[in-house]
Amino acid sequence: MGGCFSKPKPVELKIEVVLPEKERGKEELSASGKGSPRAYQGNGTARHFHTEERLPAPHPYAGTQDCVEAAVCHVKDLENGQMREVELGWGKVLLVKENGEFHALGHKCPHYGAPLVKGVLSRGRVRCPWHGACFNISTGDLEDFPGLDSLHKFQVKIEKEKVYVWASKQALQLQRRTKVMAKCISPSAGHSGSTNVLIVGAGAAGLVCAETLRQEGFSDRIVLCTLDRHLPYDRPKLSKPTCDPGLALPSLGPRASVAKWNSGCLALSQVGCILQSLDAQPEQLALRPKEFFRAYGIEVLTEAQVVTVDVRNKKVVFKDGFKLEYNKLLLAPGSSPKTLSCKGKEVENVFTIRTPEDANRVVRLARGRNAVVVGAGFLGMEVAAYLTEKAHSVSVVELEETPFRRFLGERVGRALMKMFENNRVKFYMQTEVSELRAQEGKLKEVVLKSSKVVRADVCVVGIGAVPATGFLRQSGISLDSRGFIPVNKMMQTNIPGVFAAGDAVTFPLAWRNNRKVNIPHWQMAHAQGRVAAQNMLAQEAEISTVPYLWTAMFGKSLRYAGYGEGFDDVIIQGDLEELKFVAFYTKGDEVIAVASMNYDPIVSKVAEVLASGRAIRKREVEEPPGTGKAWRPQDRGRPQAGHNGEPRGDMMNDMVSPWPSLSLSPSKRLFLLHSKTGDMSWLTGKGS
Repeated sequence: MGGCFSKPKPVELKIEVVLPEKERGKEELSASGKGSPRAYQGNGTARHFHTEERLPAPHPYAGTQDCVEAAVCHVKDLENGQMREVELGWGKVLLVKENGEFHALGHKCPHYGAPLVKGVLSRGRVRCPWHGACFNISTGDLEDFPGLDSLHKFQVKIEKEKVYVWASKQALQLQRRTKVMAKCISPSAGHSGSTNVLIVGAGAAGLVCAETLRQEGFSDRIVLCTLDRHLPYDRPKLSKPTCDPGLALPSLGPRASVAKWNSGCLALSQVGCILQSLDAQPEQLALRPKEFFRAYGIEVLTEAQVVTVDVRNKKVVFKDGFKLEYNKLLLAPGSSPKTLSCKGKEVENVFTIRTPEDANRVVRLARGRNAVVVGAGFLGMEVAAYLTEKAHSVSVVELEETPFRRFLGERVGRALMKMFENNRVKFYMQTEVSELRAQEGKLKEVVLKSSKVVRADVCVVGIGAVPATGFLRQSGISLDSRGFIPVNKMMQTNIPGVFAAGDAVTFPLAWRNNRKVNIPHWQMAHAQGRVAAQNMLAQEAEISTVPYLWTAMFGKSLRYAGYGEGFDDVIIQGDLEELKFVAFYTKGDEVIAVASMNYDPIVSKVAEVLASGRAIRKREVEEPPGTGKAWRPQDRGRPQAGHNGEPRGDMMNDMVSPWPSLSLSPSKRLFLLHSKTGDMSWLTGKGS
């Protein structure tokens, strides 16, 4: 079994967390949200963790030579609820005014670099327009996912009705902040047959769980084990291209220093714009550098397969026979891709995209040759889109009538299919693969049940996945009929001290009446990992995030929020042919999901409304026959323009709230009702 560190040799040592008698009761947290001192027991000795034992973090304003101060606007330039990017000379800052107070934050989302000024301001936080991450405007802290890092918060002062911002030059360049974390002070860490917390799976859920524990002051041993040969990496980038000429990503190579990472000595411009795609290298995809794991005492065992979980004795057994005891366990094993079961399935050059090596080999084999993709879901279509510029021909085989039909509906699916056809992709719909034919052991042809034969030098299979939970069948941990792990809102399984998160779980979705669902989204895995960590520390947290996903094809991004399974109607606003539209998915009288292309930040707006607990009714988004615009009982109460004609961005004004408008095209308007309780109001939206 390989690893980031040498495989520990078993010795008789057991470390346990000692929680308060309530278990056990909710642990006390300080008003700032940081963990108060907690008692732990290691080697039989009680000790306390205090904030001074955390890794030292440099003060953002360590010296005046490192700081810049500038007057950025007049106090009347911004109305309540408005956001603006302002320039400080060394970089830009997001200036926000809410409830009469000004806040200054990093202006780019640390996830993929989206401009937050184009996002949604609501309830004391700003939501990213691209992928839905949320940041507290008072602290800069990350409150909802995806992503790992928070925003820098800069000092603001008002003098003679002018707004001044004071900021660190390094922070302005870096545009991301890693939260302060505890050091591991457990004795003999890395050389023991037991661990306090064991995390099975090093995807988003596993990594966020480990980081959350450290952020909350947990200082005992954490072991993260994975089947992969790499440290945790950004798996969506295996198929989703995410390069933007002005975009720089916080992924660092193996030589990066954790000191530079934490201090801000590595600016975004130094990290550079990384072309993330099927031919990206593992180090380009890394979520954290190796030094990060060493510094914070998060042990990573790579190529480590758990084969048995003994919940009675709190012990797991690995494939090579190594045994590890635990006190708390998180199961985040993810899923395994489905494979073809047809004749010839064993031929060479047939792949599922699971690892960077899989993706790299597909690109290498497809260059100038014939590629076939089986499955027209997100993975299959993303791969097909990327290969059009590499392969001689790209063909897609799909059982349904249109791509994405079950997820996005017939009309949206056909519009996307046309975009692919315009980019030389050939579709074979309503058929399946019956045989893979080889020449000298290597794939040469794909035979379809429709009797058509498609030339193929490489084949990518993207027909779904199953939960990777086979090793739990005899464990006593409950699995449903499909192999998923049922958990409650606190991500707890039926076994005390055992939690589960990520693609392999079903959980109650709060805003869909606690319906038990499986949502294999990258963003959802982040949120579940944090909730699991919080409840390992008895904080009684519950999962409440609104699902949010995205895809990118031919330079166009599609965003989606909500949970649309079982939708019975789709309300389209905008122009499908131009791929500039918003699609509302309804069930009965309620909007349950939304998708859009070229209309940021409408999906983030809907996500924020749903997160507030407010339902959106079908009548609020549909157009009555023959009117050419959305139904509304009156035409009043639209958002007022702010100073200098800028639109107001607040979503909490106007207690009685009719239908503000969102301009979708010269000929169409979408009118949406915002909350009559003051929780929400819709902004004037602009296509991007």
